[in-house]
Amino acid sequence: MTDVLITIRPATIDDVPLIRQLIAELADYEKLAHAAVATDDDLRAQLFGAHPAAEVLIGEVDGEPAGFALFFHNFSTFLGKRGLYLEDLYVRPAFRGAGLGRHLMAALARIAVQRDCGRFEWSVLDWNQPAIDFYRRLGATGMDEWTVQRLEGAALHALAARDEL
Repeated sequence: MTDVLITIRPATIDDVPLIRQLIAELADYEKLAHAAVATDDDLRAQLFGAHPAAEVLIGEVDGEPAGFALFFHNFSTFLGKRGLYLEDLYVRPAFRGAGLGRHLMAALARIAVQRDCGRFEWSVLDWNQPAIDFYRRLGATGMDEWTVQRLEGAALHALAARDEL
C-alpha cells in the first residue's frame, strides 16, 4: 500500500459498534472468539460513562476504519508514576502493511510522554511471531522473566468471598 492517508483519532461514543466489531475481529484472530462477550452497552458504559475505564484510538486508512488501540493507565510503584498499558492493538488484514500499526503505536507513545508516564507496556501472545517482530522493530523489549497471572470467573469470586478475619 503506497500513498495512503492514515488518520488516528480518539474514539467517540458513536464508534461503539465499530469498536465492538474490531474487538470481535481481534478475538477471531487470537482464537478467542468465545471469550469476546462485551456488548455495545458494556462498552458505552465502560469507555464513555462517568468513570471511563479505558480509552480508544481509531485508525483510518483513506477514510476507512482500519484498526484500533484500546489503552488505560496503570501505576508503577518503583517509578512513582503512572504507565500506559495497551490492552488491544488490531489492524484489519486488508490494511496491514500500510503503516497503521506503527502510527497507532507512535500515537500511544506520544500520549504516554505527554501524560508523563514512566512506561508503555503491553502483552503479546507467544505464538504471534509477526506481532513480536513488529514490536522489536519499534524498540520494545520482552519481559521474559515475567508471566501474566489471572483470576477470573469462579476462582475470582471464590477468593473474593474468603473471610480471613
